[in-house]
Amino acid sequence: MEWINKRVLVIGAGLSGQAAVRKLQRLGAEVYLTDRKPLAELAGVDKMNLDQKHLLVGCVPDYAVINPELLVLSPGVSPQLPLVQKALSQKVEVWSEVELAMFNCPALCVGVTGTNGKTTTTSLIGELAKRTGRPTVVAGNIGVALSGQVEGLSENSIVVAELSSFQLEFIHKLRVHVAVLLNLTPDHLDRHGSLEAYLEAKARIFENQQAGDLAILNWDDPYVRGLGANLKGQVLYFSPTSFLEKGISLHQGSIVYAEKGKIIPIVSRKNLQLRGAHNLENVMAAAAAAKAFGLSWTEIAEGLAEFPGVEHREEIVGTFDGVLFVNDSKGTNTDAATKALLAFEEPLVLIAGGKNKGLDFHEFMKVVRERVKSLILLGMAAAEMEQAARDEGVERIIRAESFADGVEQAIAEAVPGDVVLLSPACTSWDMFKSYEERGELFKELVRRHYREPIEQ
Repeated sequence: MEWINKRVLVIGAGLSGQAAVRKLQRLGAEVYLTDRKPLAELAGVDKMNLDQKHLLVGCVPDYAVINPELLVLSPGVSPQLPLVQKALSQKVEVWSEVELAMFNCPALCVGVTGTNGKTTTTSLIGELAKRTGRPTVVAGNIGVALSGQVEGLSENSIVVAELSSFQLEFIHKLRVHVAVLLNLTPDHLDRHGSLEAYLEAKARIFENQQAGDLAILNWDDPYVRGLGANLKGQVLYFSPTSFLEKGISLHQGSIVYAEKGKIIPIVSRKNLQLRGAHNLENVMAAAAAAKAFGLSWTEIAEGLAEFPGVEHREEIVGTFDGVLFVNDSKGTNTDAATKALLAFEEPLVLIAGGKNKGLDFHEFMKVVRERVKSLILLGMAAAEMEQAARDEGVERIIRAESFADGVEQAIAEAVPGDVVLLSPACTSWDMFKSYEERGELFKELVRRHYREPIEQ
């Protein structure tokens, strides 16, 4: 592709958009950046090398004036945006930021997608990749824009990318040499419209694989398992519930790899720091990916056993007055929150709520009824969640006036031996910029409470 003076419109001025602009400028393109938010709300944009002609924030730019030859979308940008629809109608290519990031990058690309567990699995694969001694980049939907991380990488390098359905919607030639699809449950239906369309977006991670590439699939998920027969690459299944004669599964308390009648122990389940049955999926998928790097099973086992987990995903905040506090702010849908609930045997005080993503809460509230002693609800979805909770027989429901009030209410409900769990089952966008900001405030409020009372 000829990049010099190519007119490229980047939509979305967050971290991904800014990284895309910088890469395009290095390639010699003429770059326009737009975002509906005003400049004052866009951290870092004022420091970018863009004049007034090319920095179009706080407005909707005139498509005809720019006449772009390529659009690059940040992950949160809807394909229904008029600018995007105009480009598509005129046969102008539309790329996701990850497509641009990996353009002409020679590194081995490992991609991880799925509804839940992406960040944990991506982080774990990244730690295992570093054990090879090869230069390793961990980026993507994990909170680090891929475009800003891959410059100067060689064929000996490894890129481990968390890839959301939003990012995969507009890939074209992106080749994921080792592609992981962890699971599929209803999520982002407000964007995709149906579970089938959501699956279609996720499955694009395998689209450009070749015969020697590896596809890692969850045997236990019927949607995921069903993809295996039609993929170009080699397929390796994992299962935390069924023993697989070929693949990675659980056998006599250990994660094992089986093939041609041989069973090779990898790591004992009791040696893992990650809690919960759902984390077995993440560990098995990571082990499968790491084998593609050439690591021995012994090296993989050491890495799996030493991995403590990731921030904001069932993160232990601490034990105060006999109560364990757990930050699962990344539990932004009902399936993720359900898995968090099932990871603990102790009595639970659950803080939930935020902005719904088009999900129904009734099945989730059945689990809440069985596992949670007190349910604290907050945010835009609180009324909808409360109705579902009452429909399913949840007895102790408390509405919070603010996030800080919700934390205080949870602390008041808990007694020694309990777990206070923040696992919202909703996005943070009604009250926060990100789930990270929500999780950080939760930790701060808990720690501050035990030093001094929180002011309402």
